[in-house]
Amino acid sequence: MGRIKKIRKPRLHSEGRNTLWASGLALLVINGLLYYFLHGITLWPFYFVLVVTLSVYLVVVNFFRCPIRIFNGNTEKAVVAPADGKVVVIEEVEENEYFHDRRIMVSVFMSVTNVHANWFPVDGVVKMVEHHNGNFHKAWLPKASTENERSTVVIATPAGKEILVRQVAGAVARRIVTYAHAGEDCFIDEHLGFIKFGSRVDVYLPLDTEILVKLGQRTVGNQTILAHLK
Repeated sequence: MGRIKKIRKPRLHSEGRNTLWASGLALLVINGLLYYFLHGITLWPFYFVLVVTLSVYLVVVNFFRCPIRIFNGNTEKAVVAPADGKVVVIEEVEENEYFHDRRIMVSVFMSVTNVHANWFPVDGVVKMVEHHNGNFHKAWLPKASTENERSTVVIATPAGKEILVRQVAGAVARRIVTYAHAGEDCFIDEHLGFIKFGSRVDVYLPLDTEILVKLGQRTVGNQTILAHLK
């Protein structure tokens, strides 16, 4: 498999285009009406609402950022973080959707202030992509991984190792987007998908994997090395 790195200009993620246009228009209308009715009386409520709405809008813009990130390390055995966020789970679990055996699960929780683009954690070939409807428990709860709305992607590395990546919706998230398709090559540096608002990404690894992160550690998608495959 050839590895081609494409350099793109910084931009906002395409998944946020409609949201940003709609929310920007709504904020413009709200602030415009406030100014119209309060002009000549008192403008301090207008300035207060303006600051609050602009702050909220900037948080949403940050959420939909699509940063340029190129992983410069050796990708042969590396498992890189699929998302920005915080490591909330590192444990041995039973994986019953695909492997039906025990695996090491590493989970990265994304708050609403994190970039919500998701990256492929390894180079390889996509073996399976499945979407499951479900509940919307808080994303950091253990049951969220198996009961919430989720998408599962299985990747086989060039060395023959299989890992499973699961995008999990949270209490606020209402849309999971997965770009992976079974049979396609995938590479670190490429986007696996996107989850709109608070959520998590779980990575299931072989038991002999060397884990390189700790609970509570902050991760940078496509930069932080989660583990080394044996």
